[in-house]
Amino acid sequence: MKKTTSVFYWGLGIVLAFLIWGSIPETVLPNANVGNVTTIIQESIINNFGWFYLITATLLLGFAFFLMFSKFGKITLGQPGDKPEYSYLTWFAMLFSAGMGIGLVFWGASEPLNHFNNPPSIVESARTGEAGTTALSYSFFHWGLHPWAIYAILGLAIAYFTFRRKSKGGVVSSILEPIFGNRIYGPLGKVIDIIAVFATVFGVATSLGLGAIQIAGGISYIFDGVEATFQTELIIIIAVTILFIGSALSGLDRGIKILSNFNVIFAVLLMVAVLILGPTGFILDSMVTSLGQYVQHLPEWSLRLTPYNGDNSWIGSWTLFYWAWWIAWAPFVATFIARVSKGRTIKEFVSGVLLVPTIFGALWFSVFGASGIQMEYFQNIDLFSEIQELGSEVGLFAMLSHLPGGFILSLLALLLIATFFITSADSATFVLGMQTTNGDLNPSKSIKLIWGLVQSAVAAILLWVGGTDGLNALQTASIIAALPFAVILILVVISLILAFKRDARKNDLNKELQLREKQK
Repeated sequence: MKKTTSVFYWGLGIVLAFLIWGSIPETVLPNANVGNVTTIIQESIINNFGWFYLITATLLLGFAFFLMFSKFGKITLGQPGDKPEYSYLTWFAMLFSAGMGIGLVFWGASEPLNHFNNPPSIVESARTGEAGTTALSYSFFHWGLHPWAIYAILGLAIAYFTFRRKSKGGVVSSILEPIFGNRIYGPLGKVIDIIAVFATVFGVATSLGLGAIQIAGGISYIFDGVEATFQTELIIIIAVTILFIGSALSGLDRGIKILSNFNVIFAVLLMVAVLILGPTGFILDSMVTSLGQYVQHLPEWSLRLTPYNGDNSWIGSWTLFYWAWWIAWAPFVATFIARVSKGRTIKEFVSGVLLVPTIFGALWFSVFGASGIQMEYFQNIDLFSEIQELGSEVGLFAMLSHLPGGFILSLLALLLIATFFITSADSATFVLGMQTTNGDLNPSKSIKLIWGLVQSAVAAILLWVGGTDGLNALQTASIIAALPFAVILILVVISLILAFKRDARKNDLNKELQLREKQK
């Protein structure tokens, strides 16, 4: 294996140690099993540092908008003359598929229905028109500008330092060189990169497990007699593992590129079909109304906590949880976005990463979320009871079953989940390969194979040991890594500003020297 580093061995060691800990039954470690310990730590972080997550996400969003309209927006993420490697459509498809595609499918109907039935404290009563509008608005909020700003800033920093400055290795630690100098290439940098690997492996392994659960749940919901057992989930994980490893080994320009384009096509087909077959007028009216509320309350919700009533449970369970989750996912998504964005200008990069997925996400939640809410509000179809009984993974299929052609739509949804599933895992093996080989832009097949097998093994073993509880423990562990990484993200902003200023001074000096040469 070429270019393996200590980050590879430390990262792999920590993952295996956590896996062994997570495999120990609760009866053996009743008070120190992985689920209990990680839950206690996570609750403490959410309760005591929720304000810090809100400030960090809002700071990154503000900085993203600043870069879009600043003089730095004209800078190319590469050397003079570098052109983008991928078309706009392929670029958008790849960054979206690696980012939140599978999450949108999982939560597209379930999250708005959750908020409609259990709204935040700013809504007086559940299951009302006000609750419906706010349910969609908060879904836009949780999946819109803030998470993509987190990805955009870190992705921009990685791309700028890798392609523009030619820094040592396209890894997270190298971004902080303007602050720490050469010390960042020592133990400090290794710790930062290990945190990034930790968050990436556990975050993606959780998504693999949840993806297997949703596919199994969907098959069970659609086909009578098929149960969503561990054996079914294991078969799905094995099948998907073979597919995504095969895709990963085929290279970036074949596997991920082709699958990402298919993802967008399937997603648009499903969304347009539901828009036409569902309550079209209600969906469009709801989208416009909720989008207006989202824009109106964006500054307020960005910094909203409830210190006076002493109950931050709703915000903690949704907003703060999401913010921590997006931060934990940032090393993975941002590294992949950076890798496929060489040749873009900063303005082009930030605008594309920030606005296009946000708009698509708003359309997605409007179509699927508003359809579900309309069924409950006007048709008295109790979808939420099915979600409570069978899990959030069946929310999409429960809603689709009440539309004309629901069976066909459900099959298309299953296919979409599978392709998003494969693409996310495929992208993750590529990113982990980069992170653990000192930023190698084309990591070896053996490295990608190892990380692909590790991710799937982690998901499968924790499903076997604890089902969704085991995956929740893994997800919680990943979110714990978000706290130190939030500090790193703030340092990334400072480092970018320093790098821009230093590079601007160098350019001014070069122009002055060139002018003097001409005068001679």
